[in-house]
Amino acid sequence: MNREKRAQIIAWVGREILPHEADVRAWLLRTLDPDDLEDVIQETYCQIAGLKGVSHIASGRAYFFTAARSIVLMRLRRARVVSIESVTEIENTGIAMDEPTPERVVAARRELERVQRLIAELPDRCRRIFELRKVDGLSQREVAEQLGVTEFVIGNEVAKGMKLILQSIADGDRKTARAMARMGYDERARNSTSDQ
Repeated sequence: MNREKRAQIIAWVGREILPHEADVRAWLLRTLDPDDLEDVIQETYCQIAGLKGVSHIASGRAYFFTAARSIVLMRLRRARVVSIESVTEIENTGIAMDEPTPERVVAARRELERVQRLIAELPDRCRRIFELRKVDGLSQREVAEQLGVTEFVIGNEVAKGMKLILQSIADGDRKTARAMARMGYDERARNSTSDQ
């Protein structure tokens, strides 16, 4: 990229992005730990700096929020287990995104209900710790203080809960695959007998 184009992008960032940084930071603080905030802001600026041009961007403010939202969601996916409130807060940003199809909405609701059932089926102590840590979003230290146990116990119980939930999901997926395979086999058997 030539210097003139780079200078144009830098000027655009100064004019269209920087004025909205305080708003993006305030919005991010509603869902992120302050320790993660700087990383997300930096990653967002890196993404913007990597643009080859900005003429396709209608609103710098909307682009900044969308880029930050995308980075937060990517980090949440990487974390695998997140506070349900964090996901809800990100979903309720009011930023126009590609709307999911009705089928995807129904599938997501079913999956959420499935995970909620699996959490409810955890052993009592494990369930309570898992909910405080992963649903309510308390830190490991806060949960340990609240329940009067060590942080080591909290870490073990959360890991145990995750293992049980993931195992249940995997077992359910295997059962579904076997049932579908049987249905396919049964269908083939019916077709072969009806051909005779």
